[in-house]
Amino acid sequence: MALDDILRQVPVDDIAAKLGVSPDVARSAVEQGGAVLLGGLAKNASTAEGSAAIENALKRHEGRGGAAKVDDIDQTDGGKIVSHILGADEKKVTEKLTESKETAGIDFGALLPILAPIVMGLIANATKSKTAPSSTSEPRSGGGGIGDIIGGLLDGGGASSGGGGIGDLLGGLFGGKK
Repeated sequence: MALDDILRQVPVDDIAAKLGVSPDVARSAVEQGGAVLLGGLAKNASTAEGSAAIENALKRHEGRGGAAKVDDIDQTDGGKIVSHILGADEKKVTEKLTESKETAGIDFGALLPILAPIVMGLIANATKSKTAPSSTSEPRSGGGGIGDIIGGLLDGGGASSGGGGIGDLLGGLFGGKK
């Protein structure tokens, strides 16, 4: 699964209509917003405490996936997810994303709560399939499992077509390297 898989689960046309922008601008914003959420999750998963918190949150989102319309998404839950992922940097990150010329007209403070439940549901489902009992004795706890899945999403998705753009964006938003 890659960032592109997440993008296929998001109602881009409905987001464009709700936010009053073209579908192309909405898609670009969804790509950036999804990458930022994944980057924040990866950063949080780099510690044992953060990884455990993510694993607990993912259990609540198993079985959930995309949505046909924005109104089908629990944006209140999405706002809580965004707050947990971005923490004290939430306002700074959403402001920096909103200033982007590529996504003019997008309010990321409104977009990220739409994306967050979808991202969590897809990661939860990917995590469930990766951590299902198997013939190999793989450790299930620790930051590696969740971090590896999230890292795979970041590395396997739009980053390859963006020429490092997502990595640069994440580094700039989170004050360092991806």
